[in-house]
Amino acid sequence: QVQLVESGGGLVQAGDSLRLSCAASGRTFTSYVMGWFRQAPGKEREFVATVTRSGGSTYYADSVKGRFTISRDNVKNTVYLQMNSLKPEDTAVYYCAADLKTTAQAMGGRRDYEIDYWGRGTLVTVSS
Repeated sequence: QVQLVESGGGLVQAGDSLRLSCAASGRTFTSYVMGWFRQAPGKEREFVATVTRSGGSTYYADSVKGRFTISRDNVKNTVYLQMNSLKPEDTAVYYCAADLKTTAQAMGGRRDYEIDYWGRGTLVTVSS
């Protein structure tokens, strides 16, 4: 079992930057593909970014390409989401996710019940 704890959310203005962190428990962190998803009010949770087990490859939703960067530190058991040029439409609760069996490329297309572990989320609010 893995526990995920997100942090770094807050209230910012459009154009600002923010970095989210996801701390994972356990000694098998490198066995998991990691990802970030987000859920805006009244909408379903959507894929944001994923990273391979080694951190060598990343995948992004079209809406965040060029603005967001996902990375992982396998020594600290932590995944990050660097968010630049934030827009009001980025406002959402951001969730960290971990999955043992999937690939980073495929993780973004998986439903909530298909992903092994989820954090409780951290709220990002971007004002115009």
